[in-house]
Amino acid sequence: MQKKILVLSSSPRKGGNSDMLCDALIKGAEEAGHFTEKIYVNDQKIGYCQACEVCQSTGECFMQDDMAEILKKLVDADAIVLGTPVYYYSMSGQLKTLIDRTIPLFFTNGIKEKDFFLVATAAEEKSAIEKTIDALRGFTDCIPDSTVRGVVYGAGVYDKGDIQNNPAMDEAYQMGLNYAKDA
Repeated sequence: MQKKILVLSSSPRKGGNSDMLCDALIKGAEEAGHFTEKIYVNDQKIGYCQACEVCQSTGECFMQDDMAEILKKLVDADAIVLGTPVYYYSMSGQLKTLIDRTIPLFFTNGIKEKDFFLVATAAEEKSAIEKTIDALRGFTDCIPDSTVRGVVYGAGVYDKGDIQNNPAMDEAYQMGLNYAKDA
């Protein structure tokens, strides 16, 4: 059964290490017959949540930016890939800003029953990525009946392209290729 997979690649570097892992997952998913869409979060105009609570009564954010279209895509997706480099033991600011702006979906019950794949890269070892994964899980835990189907740790990579010979590339590819066989 074909699934819709939305990939949120939040590296400011197109073709950077976390972005390449997202591409490997996409390649596997497309080979398995799934539909994928990748959004470069850094290219989107997304303002910071103002905690004004307008969305609590209207179900929509008052800001007019790219987030309205992204929210629709999040609702329509069967699976969501959250891809990020690790900055100071956490996700990129781009991804955090996007996550903060999903709050209207919680007031409308618009987001639920999603599968997630978490993809992160860091110059340090796997243990340095754990806090980032915990933060991403904090988001997924807020979405009713959602499941993290896989986590890819791209550890020990710093320079653009370092990930190419890392076993994480095959892990990401296999997660995409095998998605929905176990779901």
